[in-house]
Amino acid sequence: MDKRIYFLMIISFVIGMVELIISGILDLIAGDLHVSIGQAGLLITVFAVIFAVASPILLVMTAKIERKRLTLVCLYIFLIGCIVTVFAPTFSILFIGRIILGISGALLIILCLVMAPSLAGEQYKGRAIGIVSVGVSASLVLGVPIGLILGTNFGWRAPFILITVLTALSIIGVHVFMGRITPKPQIPLRQQLAAFKNHKITLGLTTTFLYMTGHSIMYAYFKPYLEATTDFNANWVSVIYLIFGFAAVCGGGIGGLLADLLGSRKTMVIALAVFSALFFVFPYTTVFYPIFFLILILWGMLSWAISPAMQSYLIEIAPESSEIQQSLNNSSLHLGVAAGSVIGAGIVDTLSVNVIPFAGGLFIILSLITVVISVSSKKKTSYKTKNAI
Repeated sequence: MDKRIYFLMIISFVIGMVELIISGILDLIAGDLHVSIGQAGLLITVFAVIFAVASPILLVMTAKIERKRLTLVCLYIFLIGCIVTVFAPTFSILFIGRIILGISGALLIILCLVMAPSLAGEQYKGRAIGIVSVGVSASLVLGVPIGLILGTNFGWRAPFILITVLTALSIIGVHVFMGRITPKPQIPLRQQLAAFKNHKITLGLTTTFLYMTGHSIMYAYFKPYLEATTDFNANWVSVIYLIFGFAAVCGGGIGGLLADLLGSRKTMVIALAVFSALFFVFPYTTVFYPIFFLILILWGMLSWAISPAMQSYLIEIAPESSEIQQSLNNSSLHLGVAAGSVIGAGIVDTLSVNVIPFAGGLFIILSLITVVISVSSKKKTSYKTKNAI
């Protein structure tokens, strides 16, 4: 497999760190810049929304640009966003920095996802996407603890100094190691959007949104859930998050491998069936620690194992518009994170934290239903094929 794919994984790790690294230092930012924690939380919201909306639009706008050049341009803009963030004297400037990071980061992540399978070749495309997903999942898992440790000891700007340095090293790496990558022939936007007349694609994107919503309902409020249902102390809670994180990182690679070995369709159906069952079993394992940790590891793995299989599936359905589909799938994932966090908040405030596994499980069951319908339905005949007939 092309070694440049692993470099794309490193880039995706650096970019992905920015998304959630700020979560553990909101109080430090609020205190230093004299805003409320709620206002500081808008820094997460604006990044997530931009990340979800910007990537498909930017991908279409930059379709003709050679990929190495485009990656470098985005990395330089991302570096500017890092510098603005590090030296931001006010909350407004910091907010602008987050917007710059969100726009450039959104396109960089999707570039890594679309370049990886083209570098790997047909037989390794699932594994290539899975490797890039390892970088994304590792950044999301490690971002919060890294931000918390550096922010607590050296101030809230310290994590962003680290990201600035890593971004600069990534720019050097792209200049030295990445060769020219010619973009695929541009497909008119109207023709790309026409792919959504194929309900297999629409159901696939809906599946991503639903399962990530279910996952986020549980994960966003996992700490209070543990505090309410177990006797684990703070140290054990940290260990649990580390175990989950390690499992999630492994899950991205395993999902890509299974997609290549079993096929994307079987991988998604099996993974979502097990995933949904886990959430309904989970509440009954909190007093049986060996089973609890087994379920925890499986949950972590499955939370990121489905994404590379879904990416491969979307490529198989309509390879001529695969880039825009992967971008929209990435958007569906982030919108699911946002929706799950909001729904989980409502459940915790109005019902009980004990309800969140069941609520999350319901959404994952819905995602299982949509993916079964998608993979079992016949592929819609393309417009060109109809005209040829």
